[in-house]
Amino acid sequence: MSGHHCHDEHEHGHGHDHADGEHDHSDDMAPALQFSLYQYINFDEVVAFNETDEGSGKAICKKTWAERMTEEPELASDADEQLLIDIPFTGQVKLQSILLRTSDSDSAPRTLKVFINREGIDFSTAEDGEGTQTFELSRTNEVQELPVRRARFSAVRCLALFFPDNFGDGDEDVTRIEYLGFRGEWMQLGRAPANILYEAAANPSDHKVKGTNVNQMGSGVGK
Repeated sequence: MSGHHCHDEHEHGHGHDHADGEHDHSDDMAPALQFSLYQYINFDEVVAFNETDEGSGKAICKKTWAERMTEEPELASDADEQLLIDIPFTGQVKLQSILLRTSDSDSAPRTLKVFINREGIDFSTAEDGEGTQTFELSRTNEVQELPVRRARFSAVRCLALFFPDNFGDGDEDVTRIEYLGFRGEWMQLGRAPANILYEAAANPSDHKVKGTNVNQMGSGVGK
């Protein structure tokens, strides 16, 4: 499925952008697509918390680069101005930058705090914890590219994006985001890492589960 999306993205990525100044925007397409991580996002597991419409966080991640200037679908916050989005990848990535489009309005997010490899993070943890990197965002209709500190983002399996506030200074309860994208390099998790994890888990089980089926299954070893 993701391969199909990637194909669509490359098909769309050669000029047919209906935004104003389409020729200027088309200049950005080749480098953006060259390092796009679009096909490596695990869309089924993307979750946005405090979203008004269920699935809208996933929907803005599913927008292709060619669709980045479209207003719909849109992610809007619900109970207050805060948003938290979990984005897992299908393997390990070296992240280079985050692409974000919001708006020139009070509903544009002001701050982005990024956490890597922190599954199940909640709002209180995100608010109190020190992120891997924090960005001060711009109030603009254009796509913002946020370069990350690559040494900190060299082995990313999942991202948590926390938007704690917007440009409303407390007067705007709804934060809105139109597009999210990611650039970097993808590294497939093959057999070697899985074997390393298995070996690391084998020793504790030998000590903790003596005389059970776990050890009997390996009864030919270590007699």
